[in-house]
Order: sequence, then structure tokens, then C-alpha cells
Amino acid sequence: MGKDTEYKIWLNEKIGIQCVKNLKKHGFDAFFAPDKKTALSHILDMVSGYNSFGFGGSSTTRDLGLTEELKKQGKVIYDHWEKDTGLTDIEIRLKQGRCDCFFCSANAISATGEIVNVDGVGNRNNAMTFGCPKVVIAAGINKVTQSLDSALARIREIAGPMRAKSLNMETPCAETGICTDCNSPQRICRITTILHRKPMMTDISVVLINENMGF
Repeated sequence: MGKDTEYKIWLNEKIGIQCVKNLKKHGFDAFFAPDKKTALSHILDMVSGYNSFGFGGSSTTRDLGLTEELKKQGKVIYDHWEKDTGLTDIEIRLKQGRCDCFFCSANAISATGEIVNVDGVGNRNNAMTFGCPKVVIAAGINKVTQSLDSALARIREIAGPMRAKSLNMETPCAETGICTDCNSPQRICRITTILHRKPMMTDISVVLINENMGF
């Protein structure tokens, strides 16, 4: 490991620990994991008592291997990325919002303790705020910004264009990499949710991982 990498990991850890501290102040259960392996173990222990799980459109939760591990345990999975489930896309998305535990990531998390997500459909933003007894938000350290303003800017400048490109959307940002606040029919940035504090009736855990994950 080079010195530059060593110092970057050190700096990210300091930022991550501060972020977790402020998330806790805002009522969230929060945990800082040094790597993906630790995060996966922590999450699986946390959700062992639940039976049905919904997955938003998150590459982070899937990169952790959560779907595979839960399937091995015989758990019920509602994942609209899966094919041939016997359910329509809308049926799966609706069930995600009423399952025992909902998994998602965040487009950005401010070091001051706010969680920001922008959706195109809205199933993630709805499921993570009300309807499921437990919500787990897993996010890489690359999602953390210094402030709420910079969290919103991160979505416009980084997460939005990259996500649109990954989904092969016909939007200006997927072509140029630059947000133009478009009116494209395939625009994915339609609903913005900011969790300033933990929702009153929803138990939310945030697992912040000291690795770059997701968009």
C-alpha cells in the first residue's frame, strides 16, 4: 500500500466517523465499517430476525453480496432487478415497501448527518421513509460530502449522470456527463428526499463503508 493510499484511507476514516457521529445525533442507528466484509457481517447479524427483504435499485447492496447470502438462508426477496419472479415490476416495487426490511443505498450523505436520495419512480424514497419496520442504508465513503449543499451537488454532478449512463437512458447527462435539469422522458431525477432526521415511525440503520461503492 502506497503512502498516498494509506493517508486517503486515514482521511476517509476520520470523515466517516464524524458522519456516523452526526447521523446518530439525528436519531439514526449508524455504523462505520472499515471494509465490505465487515459491513456484510454486521448487516447480516442486524437483520437475522427478519424474513422478507426488499431491495431498491442499488448496486452497493448487491456488491456486498446481500441478496446471495439472504437467499442461502431461505429468506423472501423482492428485487425488481430479478427476472421471472412470477410478479410484475410494479407488484415487486409495492411489496418492497411493505416487507420486513428494506435495503437501499444513498446518492449522498452529508458529514453533517443528512441523507439525500433522488428517484425516478419513487419506490425507494417511499420504502425507506415509511412502511417497513426496518430500513438499512449501505453506502460507500465516496457518497459522503461535507454539507447538505454539496450532497445535492454530488447528485447533479456525479451520481445522476453516472446512473443515467449505467441504465442506458437517453438523457443529456448520459451523453455529455453534465446535468442540464432536462425534461427528457427518460429523466431519472424526479423525486428528491432529504432525511434531515430519522422518520418518527421507521427504524433506519446506516452502514458507512470505507471503500468506494456505487455511483
